[in-house]
Amino acid sequence: MSQSIPGEFLAIDRKSRALTVCDGIQLRPPTERIGDFNDVVIPFSEDCAQMAASRCIHCPDPAGCMVACPCHNDIPSAMWLIEQGEFLKAAELYRQTSSLPEVCSRVCPHEQLCQGSCVLAKNEGDAPVLTGMLETFVMDYERMVKGYAIPVPGLNGKKVAIIGAGPSGHGCAEQLVQKGYQVTIFESKPAAGGLLTYGIPNFKLPKEVVFQSIQDLENAGVKFVYNTIIGKDKTIDDLFKEGFEAVFIGVGTQIDAPLKAEGVDLPGVHLATDFLIRTNVNLAYLPEGVEPITNVGKKVVVIGGGDTASDALRSSLRLGAEEVTCLYRRTLREMPGGAKDRKMTKEEGANYQFLTQPIKFIPDEDGNLAGVECLRMELGEPDDSGRRRPAKIEGSNFIVEADTAVLALGYWPDETISKSTPDLETHDWGLITVDYDTGATSIPGVYAGGDAATGPDLVVTAMVAGRKTATAIDEYLQKN
Repeated sequence: MSQSIPGEFLAIDRKSRALTVCDGIQLRPPTERIGDFNDVVIPFSEDCAQMAASRCIHCPDPAGCMVACPCHNDIPSAMWLIEQGEFLKAAELYRQTSSLPEVCSRVCPHEQLCQGSCVLAKNEGDAPVLTGMLETFVMDYERMVKGYAIPVPGLNGKKVAIIGAGPSGHGCAEQLVQKGYQVTIFESKPAAGGLLTYGIPNFKLPKEVVFQSIQDLENAGVKFVYNTIIGKDKTIDDLFKEGFEAVFIGVGTQIDAPLKAEGVDLPGVHLATDFLIRTNVNLAYLPEGVEPITNVGKKVVVIGGGDTASDALRSSLRLGAEEVTCLYRRTLREMPGGAKDRKMTKEEGANYQFLTQPIKFIPDEDGNLAGVECLRMELGEPDDSGRRRPAKIEGSNFIVEADTAVLALGYWPDETISKSTPDLETHDWGLITVDYDTGATSIPGVYAGGDAATGPDLVVTAMVAGRKTATAIDEYLQKN
């Protein structure tokens, strides 16, 4: 029997409006889902979708869910269309404001955005409208029933280069190609998608969903140039010399934050990006020289508390680890990742050790990782982030046995482009300085958006930044 998560993956009885279990919105049982990397969510049925959408009370414009959505999707109208069985019209509505609705509906932290702002959730014991699940349903329905093609006009004769094929680059390209621009995306890896392909495991975001959206861009005339690092293989100046009249930088933040600890370079200690790429990406899309990880041993520790840590924990369980533990130096209250992901991670068998700081990685007699020496922590006054600052408890040392350790401590910007582009202004360890409204950088005709400008954030905010900057690029090129 499948397992459902109360309050998050439940459908609603249309007549009584009370919560009832619905087969269309359940999760595969934990014992089954850790046996593969397939999607863990069981899709809606049509009836289930209509019942779930019927709970929406259609708050007046602007509804809280619309305001909380970075795309400002017209969610109340979409809910009404779904309730009426007008699934294709609902899909069309989402595409008016989002370039990646199939993706965002799966990976957005809905409990912090649209669903978290649903007025129904304000009543104790009640649940919000399942906006994310319903968006996923109609987008999948559209693909199945009629397919999708980006509407494109004739070319206007102007060329735009986009650096990075992740969410922000995708959003920018999807908008520009609809305005008649000839768009080329330069990507450093062998496949497009950025974080969507190389950072988010298949059990959260099936790769075929990502590749469908990439195929949409190709069908619309967008050209992809892979295995090309701008700033190394060619510069932004080179792009202008090749005839591009504007450039958008959407490279994200690709450098894993390091941990200063003895033994961090031992075999068996991995940065999160490297670990997720090597455990989740098909061999055909791995960068040259990168080998897959198929054996993580019996005991795995993941250091960090965000969604990347959850992804690494859940991936380790699927690779056969018998004991998987998250080490986090603060408490559950301070953890930055989504509660929904943590709940599924715990269900699948991961353990959490809070107020724990790794200080040393210990090798075995062969030089491979054997354990992690840690200190207990206590929380003091809040730091600049507003979270209470952890302090070491001296003499509290203990050892956690581990065959594999994954460092999921956050991300820094990659300065390859900025260091090869002298006039490009940056701040805060290499983030690109941009005008908030337009994405314009210090160089005329060069724009940036997403994590490369803001630091690590959500997929949806990166995509929205790309869309918004496409409008600014169009205005700039129409004047020049």
